[in-house]
Amino acid sequence: MISKTPKLKIEQRLYPRVEANLALRVIANGYDFSTTTKNLSCLGAYCRINKYVPPFTKLNIKLNLPIASSGKNESVLECKGVVVRSDDEGDGTFNIAIFFNSIENSQRHKISQYLKQFLPQEPSVASR
Repeated sequence: MISKTPKLKIEQRLYPRVEANLALRVIANGYDFSTTTKNLSCLGAYCRINKYVPPFTKLNIKLNLPIASSGKNESVLECKGVVVRSDDEGDGTFNIAIFFNSIENSQRHKISQYLKQFLPQEPSVASR
């Protein structure tokens, strides 16, 4: 597992992104990339790969998500995605933004539960 403590970047999004290095497998057009996420939300991921994949390319995704509360060390989530942005880094690598366009609610919930541990907690009504 390639995870370290994610860095928090405060956002006002419905599904906030958290900087996290999680193992990710991206399969597109006969190519199979093993990489890590740079950031993750319930809606998608951002990662670096070593081949240009154009926007709107359909992907198969496998994400290794650490699950602290389960008896296992990680859970492998599988879903489908699409490239929404591909940025050339100039060194032969490309940062791609992936939108999870076909993901089961239970998988999205697992991502949400993982990310919640790194997000600031809203103060409860009793503590205000």
